[in-house]
Order: sequence, then structure tokens, then C-alpha cells
Amino acid sequence: MNNYYGLLGVGRSASAGEIKRAFRERAKRLHPDIAGAAAEAGMRKLLTAYQTLSNEERRYKYDRAYFRFVESSGFDYRAWLREQGDPANQAKLVFFELLHLEEDEAIAIWRKNGGINFQTEQYMDREDWMDLNFILAEELDRRGQGYEAFRLLADIIREERRLPYFRHFTVEVEKFLREIVRLRLRSQVDDETWVGCMETLLALGFSVRDEYIWMRSLAQTLFSLGDRVAAEGINREAEKIGGRIPGRKRKKTVVQ
Repeated sequence: MNNYYGLLGVGRSASAGEIKRAFRERAKRLHPDIAGAAAEAGMRKLLTAYQTLSNEERRYKYDRAYFRFVESSGFDYRAWLREQGDPANQAKLVFFELLHLEEDEAIAIWRKNGGINFQTEQYMDREDWMDLNFILAEELDRRGQGYEAFRLLADIIREERRLPYFRHFTVEVEKFLREIVRLRLRSQVDDETWVGCMETLLALGFSVRDEYIWMRSLAQTLFSLGDRVAAEGINREAEKIGGRIPGRKRKKTVVQ
């Protein structure tokens, strides 16, 4: 049971229907009324496996990462990686543990090596690094650590803009990032950090509608920090961008 397929008890060629049935069967066994509170971690892993394998794009990315990075080793790769103290093998160990559903261990190793400042892109193939960032971002977000997830996803999108890799899967990466920003991130960071996040988003090249929303939020936060001049300047730029949004009427906005 060392990968998502094993956790659900299905083969790699399982259909969407088989995956759904397997999930339902196992979820019943892990229900709190049956298995108790101790099954909470198992249910979380099961849900992660199901959400990944029931989504065609995510399943493709998982298959590519797992069956290329893990199965090619042919020996006790985990033990060997753990014996190595250098950053390159520590980065690979984080990825290995994530792909084997050992999220706690993966995050602990990642944090020990600097967390968000652990420059894994220096030690891994580009594709592995981008896969690692996405899987790690999902797990961090599930744990309420939205800022770190935000930083990892922003790095993916920045690299994707430079040289496409995720391609059509990029839409999901961008959707995930917007979801974190819209629903969770603001309550998890202070004003100064939020300003930095908005500036990061505006530099990534999203739609004019997204940019308008983020510029307005940036202006409001700058105003709350006492920088009225910068806030008013951002608001003026926001209104220019807002005029390019289809169906939106331009109006004068005053920072208060």
C-alpha cells in the first residue's frame, strides 16, 4: 500500500468507475462511527488518493512522477537517500516520501532543510521539481499552511511562463492558486505579507479581471498600512485595467 493505487486497492489500469467504487468501500470502513477518531489520518490519505486518481489530469501527473521517479530505483531507495546528508538527496527524499503517502515525514524533511527557502530546483530535474512543488503545495494547503503553498505554486507558474511543462494542466495549477488566494490566504498572513503576495500575482501574468481584483486588494492594504500615495496610484492603475474587462463600466474610485 505504498502508492495511491495500493491505498485504494486497484490496479494502475483501473477505470474511473472502479476507482470510485473502491473509494466508497474503503471510506465506509474509515468512517468515524465505525473506525473512530484514530482513522482520521487514514481517511485523509484515502481522500487524497481518490481526488488524484479520479481526476484525469492529476492522475496523469501522479503516474508520471511515481512510476518514473520511484519504480526505476530497483533497490531500497528510501534507506539509501536517508543515509545521504547532501541537499540534492534530501530533496529527492522529500519527493519520495510524498509519493509514498508519508506526508508528515516529507514535510519534516523539507522544513529541516529550510522549508520555503529550500531551493529544490537546484537539485532535481526540472520536471521532478515542478511535480514536487505541486504535490507539496496540495499537502501544505490541506494543513492550513496556505502561504507556503502559495509560494510553491507561484514558482511553478513563473517557470511555466518561462518554459511550458504542465501545458494544459497549467489551468488547474492556476485555479488552485486562485482558490487559495480567494478563500484562505488572507486570514493566514499579515498585511505586509499580503502586499507581497499581491505583487507576486500581478507579476505572473493572469487575466485582466484577476489583475483588477488583486490591484484593488493591494491598494486597500497599502492604505491600511498608511501608504495613501501608493494606494491611490495603484487604484488609478486598477481602473485603467478595469476598463478592459468585458461588460464592466468604468467608474471613479476613491481610496478611503
